[in-house]
Amino acid sequence: MKRVEFNSGRITQNILLTALPMLVAQVLHLLYNIVDRIYIGRIPGEGTEALGAVGLCFPVIMVVTGFTNMFGMGGAPLFSMAMGSGDRKKAGEILNTAFRLILTVSILIFAIGEIFGRQLLTAFGAGEAELVYSLPYLRIYLIGTAFSMIAGGMNPYINAQGYSLIGMMTVTVGAVSNLVLDPIFIFQLGMGVEGAAIATVIAQGLSAALVLFYLLGKRNEHPLTIPGKGKLFPHAGDIISLGLAPFIMQATNSAVQIACNSTLMHFGGSLYVSVMTIVSSVRQILEVPISAFGEGASPTISFNFGAKRPKNVRKAIFVMLSCTLPYTLAVWLLILWRPQMFIRVFTRDPALITAAVPALHIYFFAFIFQTLQYSAQMVFKALNKKKRTIFFSLFRKIVLVVPLTFILAYSVGLGTDGVFMAEPISNVTGGMASFVTMLATIMPELARMEADLRKAEKA
Repeated sequence: MKRVEFNSGRITQNILLTALPMLVAQVLHLLYNIVDRIYIGRIPGEGTEALGAVGLCFPVIMVVTGFTNMFGMGGAPLFSMAMGSGDRKKAGEILNTAFRLILTVSILIFAIGEIFGRQLLTAFGAGEAELVYSLPYLRIYLIGTAFSMIAGGMNPYINAQGYSLIGMMTVTVGAVSNLVLDPIFIFQLGMGVEGAAIATVIAQGLSAALVLFYLLGKRNEHPLTIPGKGKLFPHAGDIISLGLAPFIMQATNSAVQIACNSTLMHFGGSLYVSVMTIVSSVRQILEVPISAFGEGASPTISFNFGAKRPKNVRKAIFVMLSCTLPYTLAVWLLILWRPQMFIRVFTRDPALITAAVPALHIYFFAFIFQTLQYSAQMVFKALNKKKRTIFFSLFRKIVLVVPLTFILAYSVGLGTDGVFMAEPISNVTGGMASFVTMLATIMPELARMEADLRKAEKA
């Protein structure tokens, strides 16, 4: 496999060589859950109800993803900076700490989910009718928590070493397996929703096995080690503090999902919970290229910042924006023009399609501002700006979306439309605030670094 050399080569080339395999990997990783929803929505006689019920499991799944991102996306920039500065010992300690944290937290999540699954789903708005589908799905899904977290949380360390194609392959095997196994377990074996969860666990296990095969192999320059007399979790504080931003992004997504589902259940019933499941699924699909180019730029930004090359950092930020802004504009126009194309991926129910079209139009109205939010967040994270990453993660979802959901739906009287309208308002406000802050703080810092380097050359 060709390795991306962050110490040489063109900035655009390095970003694309990292981002494109990562884009494929993230699309395939998304298939784990998206494929489940596509098949579940087509279960004869119960697809719409089952789709909404499985949507009630999203908050827990998002928390799992949040911890995965905390240890993966939180540690990988530190890992890249350590490699950029030539500190191999520190880089190895960071990778090993992330792996141990993943194992520890995955066991805790599994235990809590298995014991309190019913209570959690009831708190999210599930009634007895929904628990018939959602509780078995959640309990089976959580069996694969460790597999999911290893596959998703350790891949950034493979990508950071320049082996993005290997990272893509580990996800490809799992996603293709899930695509094949889902219809077998759901329809041929007649296991329905439970079959979808079983297929996902098997697929995640295969991805995790390939990740471990790489981490234990010769290509990994920082092998997994058994803890000795030293610290069990060195640099854990740094990993967690930097990883709080991507964790909070997922945790706040979970909070938003709970607020939206409970409000939609009040105003529109289970039909509108199914609508939100479709809208959220479409958003997850369409966000992947933004996330992939951000994550693809992140190692380049971190490495060049650690190597004190501010000009390359600025260029990497520009390349990231020039790729994502046109994409989000095109997506918004496509949703205005052909919303049914996205909705019919998940359902053929005429009532569900009719309700989902205006919801999709409202929800994605200011999608282009999502790029500003993601880009700023990615730069803050890549440069280890912990306070700013955490603040803007909390600001958009907790300060804006959750209150707006209740205010627009209840106080303003917009009902279900108010729930979907909270998203574009928060995109504009949060996206502009984070992006302007990034320009006002990061660019001057890079200019100061450049000035210091010129002074050092003259001395």
